[in-house]
Amino acid sequence: MFAVAVMQPGKLQIVQIPRPQPGPYEVLIRTEVACLCNATDRKLVDGHFPGVETYPLLLGHETAGIVEVVGAKVRSFKPGERVIGGLLLKPTDPAFASGWGGFCEYTLAGDHQAMIADGAATPENGYADVFEIMRVVPQDIPVEAAVLLCTWREVYAAFGDFNLQAGQNILIFGAGPVGLSFVKFARLLDLNYVGVVEISEEKRKIALQMGASETFSPDADGTAAIRSKWKGSLDAIIDAVGKESIINSALPLVKMGGSICVYGVLDQPSIQLHKDDGPYNFNLLIHQWPTRFREAAAQEPLCEWVRQGKLSHIEFLSVEYPISQIEDAFSQSRIGRTLKTLLRY
Repeated sequence: MFAVAVMQPGKLQIVQIPRPQPGPYEVLIRTEVACLCNATDRKLVDGHFPGVETYPLLLGHETAGIVEVVGAKVRSFKPGERVIGGLLLKPTDPAFASGWGGFCEYTLAGDHQAMIADGAATPENGYADVFEIMRVVPQDIPVEAAVLLCTWREVYAAFGDFNLQAGQNILIFGAGPVGLSFVKFARLLDLNYVGVVEISEEKRKIALQMGASETFSPDADGTAAIRSKWKGSLDAIIDAVGKESIINSALPLVKMGGSICVYGVLDQPSIQLHKDDGPYNFNLLIHQWPTRFREAAAQEPLCEWVRQGKLSHIEFLSVEYPISQIEDAFSQSRIGRTLKTLLRY
């Protein structure tokens, strides 16, 4: 089968590797579509993802596909069902490490529920925490929306991690797919004020269309306008980019006991915090890894929003490429104007 590999930082290549064979608690999935993750995938391609140093590696983690083969002890999946989150955590070719391996032609999903029920959810049995979010998507959900659930579920789950509540006033730094998902969900969950800071004028317009209360440029005028309006009074600030400079610029804006919520992956090993710029008491919440039970539970309310027409893949998908043009897709994503890039198999 074919797979997308990062041969070395900066070099993508489609390679041939053996097709995986599912174990007793696994299913084999034929990939239909995938999406680029502008944060994780780009850091893996560029060689900057924290803790990942081994190349070549197999890329990708946002996927949707159809179950073709079911392991003997699987109870949660059936042939023909659409499943999201298939990966290749153990590449079938030892020459490659795993960068989650979701962009392979075939991937594997583990049956979390069956392994828990059988007392088999241990590393010795091949269990991984990511199995909890490998789930069947109902057939009435379009495949393009199904693959976006990989992003949407994690952002929705972060509302719980960050304790974001209806009626709160928040400011979001960044209007990429994650930042815009925060905007969309904040409005649907009845938060009060939802401001956005974004360098791209085009993305600021999209944020307003998705329900942002107002938007700001991160230049001197925008920063002055934010401080004039919100100094020391915001309930929470979302850093959807993951930068030390954003964290520190947020400190003067958060209220006593408020929260600075870092969702974007910080790619440096340490940060310097200018704590005296903030209130005496504040929360710094670092979300570097999904909370799996919240991520799994997010699927049902998100699918219901899709059914009701309140959430659509059309708002988030900017461009589509066949998987054979993966290099072109990455080049396009680097321009900074695309939201989500769909890869069709």
